[in-house]
Amino acid sequence: MSARVIDGKAIAAAVRERVRGEVVAYEAEEGRVPTLATVIVGEDPASEIYVANKHRACEEVGVRSVHHGLAAGTTQNELLELVGQLGLDPDIDGILVQLPVPAQIDADAIVAAIDPGKDVDGLTPLNAGLLAHGTPGLVPCTPAGVMEILRHEAVELEGAEAVVVGRSKLVGVPVARLLLAADATVTICHSRTVDLAATCARADVLVAAVGVPRLLGADAIKPGAVVIDVGMNRSEDGLCGDVDFEAASGLAWAITPVPGGVGPMTIAMLLVNTLEAARRRSRG
Repeated sequence: MSARVIDGKAIAAAVRERVRGEVVAYEAEEGRVPTLATVIVGEDPASEIYVANKHRACEEVGVRSVHHGLAAGTTQNELLELVGQLGLDPDIDGILVQLPVPAQIDADAIVAAIDPGKDVDGLTPLNAGLLAHGTPGLVPCTPAGVMEILRHEAVELEGAEAVVVGRSKLVGVPVARLLLAADATVTICHSRTVDLAATCARADVLVAAVGVPRLLGADAIKPGAVVIDVGMNRSEDGLCGDVDFEAASGLAWAITPVPGGVGPMTIAMLLVNTLEAARRRSRG
């Protein structure tokens, strides 16, 4: 058995194409296009590349983007002031502060200061609470991308046993909430989980989001499972996921590769969130 390799690039391209058409319709109705503001503090090369990719994606679908690049020595109060200004700016629909931020800044305080209606990363306490409560809000982009992949692949989640490896507030916890909302039975595993492989091997849907290269091998894969690998780790052989791709491919029904799986979905879902934020603001 050889697993179907899920093409995240193709799914992301389809999402972007859909958003492009919806942006055209939004502009015709509202007389303006959605606008995303991004903020970087410092000159981290990886962050700069990632934000540049976000701006290119915005341009591709017709979303306006503006960027604020701040010096590495920017204080927390200075960043809070900018975030507050963007929250009050009627021309800005989405705000994204690229993480990580320098050590002198409390990232949680910055995220909490973002207007929840413009929180296109879905990380503010209000949006996290809405997700926990099962109420529609802006959902973190990577978890939303995982769910989009599962929808595209027509994976039946109702009644399925899902295991999420990783309990971060960026991916693990929100994706578990989304799977619960889809009527899956969900287990969250973490660094203290006893016999991790045995727990994972029960999963019809396995989501790995822990950041440990090739942590999960063949003994963690249920035959016929769907494996979604969110991990993005650098190794001597290049990028790899949290799942041993070769080992899992011999057992799983479908699996996302690294790179080219979940990664492209994150920016695609950022565009979805920016458009959704604009629509909500237009509705008042």
